[in-house]
Amino acid sequence: MRRREFLGLVGGAAVAWPLSARGQPAMPIIGLLGSASLALWATRMHAFHQGLRETGYVDGRNVKIEYRWAEGRNDRLPALAADLVGRRVTVIVAPGSTPAALAAKAATSTIPIVFWIGGDPVELGLVASLNKPEGNITGVTTLATEVGPKRLELLHELLPAATVLALLVNPTSPGLAVSTTKEVQAAARALGVQLHVLHASTDRELNAVFANLIKLRAGGLVIGNDAFFSSQFERLSSLALRYEVPTVYQFREFAAAGGLMGYGGSLSDAFRGAGVYTGRILKGEKPADLPIQQQTKVELIINLKTAKALGLDVPLSLQQRADEIVE
Repeated sequence: MRRREFLGLVGGAAVAWPLSARGQPAMPIIGLLGSASLALWATRMHAFHQGLRETGYVDGRNVKIEYRWAEGRNDRLPALAADLVGRRVTVIVAPGSTPAALAAKAATSTIPIVFWIGGDPVELGLVASLNKPEGNITGVTTLATEVGPKRLELLHELLPAATVLALLVNPTSPGLAVSTTKEVQAAARALGVQLHVLHASTDRELNAVFANLIKLRAGGLVIGNDAFFSSQFERLSSLALRYEVPTVYQFREFAAAGGLMGYGGSLSDAFRGAGVYTGRILKGEKPADLPIQQQTKVELIINLKTAKALGLDVPLSLQQRADEIVE
């Protein structure tokens, strides 16, 4: 082979080499740790991608997202978090689940973590303070636990004759379950009603809970904030209608799916905020320098069609305070 032809081949081969082999930085990887599944969180992930786009990142173009879904089983989260750490992802996102955020924190003290939870991240041990998170973790929090007592009050306002009500929590989210129970029990004592605290973390247990509500003669149910329950909007609303139990949960999506009332912050806003923070970290900002975003806006959504099916007359005063009426 002539020397000129050999050099030409070498030059052509160099052009064909991947960019990473020539010193080009590899595409950053977001490891997303979810308690539910992509199918159940499709709308929320759309909002997360929107937040990423606002900071200049698009999945498959200049960032890659690797999903790890627990499919409703919180016991799988530690292993999934460890897997993402082993993959050396650039940042871990744990949206909509306190157990996922805690699992991510336990798995790494160096990889940045962005969470969205409904409880107090300081009380849950995720961060040192809201203004100065410190360490490798930051995120978004909504008034999910704090407005739990208000949900009970709304239910009591709709059912003033009810002397027995119930609260549903997930025992596999112990920190969140304990804080929610404490707050709602205090509200029940103030209202003078008896409160039964029920537990569920699987589909089968959800069926048992609603059957048990009838035996307990509970007039209504408050669903505590939890990622598992959030992944079961349609199922929970269907069970509530089948067993004719007036039920209130945190999100608009619950009322839109046929639940009686939703009272809480916006899922879309929370996931979008998590996406923005993830993008800012990818650009080089440190989690410790990003204060916890606190979403304080809450919305009341009432499904009048469901109320009618349950034989309930929603007071006009309550309807006037609603941000949205589903008819």
